[in-house]
Amino acid sequence: MTNSRMNPKVDEFLRKAKKWKKEYEKLRSIVLDCELTEEFKWMHPCYTFEKKNIVLMHGFKEYCALLFFKGALLQDAHGILVQQTENVQAARQIRFTNVQEIVEMEAILKAYIYETIEVEKAGLEVKFKKNTGLIIPEELQNKFDEIPALKTAFEALTPGRQRAYILYFSEPKQSKTRQSRVEKCMQKILDGKGLHD
Repeated sequence: MTNSRMNPKVDEFLRKAKKWKKEYEKLRSIVLDCELTEEFKWMHPCYTFEKKNIVLMHGFKEYCALLFFKGALLQDAHGILVQQTENVQAARQIRFTNVQEIVEMEAILKAYIYETIEVEKAGLEVKFKKNTGLIIPEELQNKFDEIPALKTAFEALTPGRQRAYILYFSEPKQSKTRQSRVEKCMQKILDGKGLHD
């Protein structure tokens, strides 16, 4: 199947794929049938409509998936869209463990892809939730009380940076680990830097 919309980088990706090769090939043919442009972004086959990302193919140990960038806006009539983690706000996956599942779902997949294209044409955007509901870990709060400048610096960070720190500080089960994370990051916060800057 040669098609003018096929991207050589995706051919290369498929040639190298050790796992999910047949699944990727089937997904690719379905997506290309929907008149999308095949690109290669973030090391994965990515399909766009008028330069807007629509779906991405990716694989994990247990499954491969089609990731819908604005999946949260789809009707999901079949209840098959999966939110990867509770922190993912816009994207949703449809997961597969074998090529047969993809073959059986071809019509549904196309319907979801066409719906996503309509979402793009309509200019719909996912309304991202603000960082309300993020609980400041006690260890961070204690430091804020101790060093008011730290609290001021933290509040001056962008909501995304605040969120990244809070999630990072809240992760460990043990208080002393949480405390040590807070202490290691204090200077970065005071410098107005994010966790990954």
